Amino acid sequence: MMIDQSKRSNKPAVVLLSGGLDSATVLAIASKQYECYTLSFDYHQRHRSELKAADALSILFKARQHSVITLDNAIFAGSALTDDSIDVPLDHPGGIPVTYVPARNTVFLSHALALAEVIGAADIFIGVNAVDYSGYPDCRQEYIDAFSVMANLATKTAIDGNHLTIHTPLIDMTKAEIVKMGDSLGVDYSKTVSCYQADENGMACGQCDSCRFRKAGFDEAGLSDPTLYAGS
Repeated sequence: MMIDQSKRSNKPAVVLLSGGLDSATVLAIASKQYECYTLSFDYHQRHRSELKAADALSILFKARQHSVITLDNAIFAGSALTDDSIDVPLDHPGGIPVTYVPARNTVFLSHALALAEVIGAADIFIGVNAVDYSGYPDCRQEYIDAFSVMANLATKTAIDGNHLTIHTPLIDMTKAEIVKMGDSLGVDYSKTVSCYQADENGMACGQCDSCRFRKAGFDEAGLSDPTLYAGS
């Protein structure tokens, strides 16, 4: 089922868009009711294929504007997603994994908050998930609640009486539930890239945490996974 774009309001919203499965689904949800301004980040991650995916998804869902912010490569040092000398783990021994990127969602949401003020938006969408989230502390509801309090204390928009809301529609959903919802909303998951170490063409390793969560989600949803996996 494709989204009827004619029913969308002119109310603006900022959507954080990585180019992965979750953020693509969130964009599909937001685009039903809002004029979306998608925001992606070049933080010197291992590959740029997810940024290409974010651009394609912004076009697919007719985003009003898609911005890519380039961050200094020293900001997120020390993560397996930004440092080629640190191997992406092929198992998950517990705790916070080395794929954790320091304060990533805080940095991303801060930029989204600034953009929201500029365009007059009271709504920000982010695809954090507290079920299949690999142990990242900035994907929990407690974190989102705390950031929301800060955002409504720190902005002129909120002080003037326009409360800002951070939407996390996927936070309590399993990967299978997310896949089913996105499929019903017309998400072309072949355009998404989830793998931590995909190549420049979006070919996924099929072994990292993100690939395993994705494959299991499609399996449990009873849907075909359009991802191109290495060796398949």
